[in-house]
Amino acid sequence: MSRQHSIVFATRRACLAGIALLALAPLSMTAYAAPATLQVWKDPNCGCCKDWIAHLEKNGFATTVIDQGNNAARARLGMPQKFGSCHTALIQGYVIEGHVPAADIQRLLKEKPPALGLAVPGMPIGSPGMDGPAYGDRRDAYQVLLIQRDGSTTVFNTYPRG
Repeated sequence: MSRQHSIVFATRRACLAGIALLALAPLSMTAYAAPATLQVWKDPNCGCCKDWIAHLEKNGFATTVIDQGNNAARARLGMPQKFGSCHTALIQGYVIEGHVPAADIQRLLKEKPPALGLAVPGMPIGSPGMDGPAYGDRRDAYQVLLIQRDGSTTVFNTYPRG
């Protein structure tokens, strides 16, 4: 085989190897995808909001916190006041109101229902951020609601008293 033929074959092998690597690139990029980020509006002095954010981060979410209160954000994002709580968040187009567990947010993002978002109205003891020794390890029953754009709801998940 001539030197010229060897160069052509080596070039072809290098091109084929490059194509194979490019085909695998999207798979490797998804393995290192950045965590989903929630924008969270809260009062700068709220301790339970900080605890809820810590719960999210412990469960793989990234957060951007806006310490300006959440009433204006809740209204702007279309979450009805009757589902209000002490913090409001936005992730991938979904509004998250109150102490929604990270597992329910992960499920929402996986299932992608046509909805406004999720809410845990009020501040139930035992929900993430309203749990732990400061609350005597009490757990009240509560529901995570799936909020439709028209304000109607269905129960997304139920947490029993424990």
